[in-house]
Amino acid sequence: MEIVRQLGELFLQAVPTVILVFLFYLFLRANFFPQMEQVLAERAARTEGARQAAEAARAAAAQKEAAYQAALKQARAEIYAEQEAARRLVLEERARLIREARERGQQEIRSAKQRVLEETAAARKELEAESSVLAEQIARLVLGAEGTAPSPSKVR
Repeated sequence: MEIVRQLGELFLQAVPTVILVFLFYLFLRANFFPQMEQVLAERAARTEGARQAAEAARAAAAQKEAAYQAALKQARAEIYAEQEAARRLVLEERARLIREARERGQQEIRSAKQRVLEETAAARKELEAESSVLAEQIARLVLGAEGTAPSPSKVR
């Protein structure tokens, strides 16, 4: 029973401390906790607002990036189209120059053939003219119409 009595005395000694702690709790609840809850609520609201603003900024950045990528893709397509047009022009110019060179070559070949034909015809005429003179000289020598050999001035 001694323990019960000691517990009773301890309880009686603890009552003022419990009352003091309870009063302190009521004081904090009345003066400190509402302000603390208000600060925490404001902080949560600001955090949520900042989070929403960050999401909006992220969405705007994603939209701008998509627009930038689309513009970049379009610019690349335009550049490729310009390059293709320039390449086509160069190829057409090269083909034209090749055609012109081929035509010039064909013309030179035709004119060279014509010159060769003309030179051949002239050489034939000259040979025909000389062949009759040579035939006469050979005939004279063979027939002995002239008793002497032909002079070199007559033979070409």
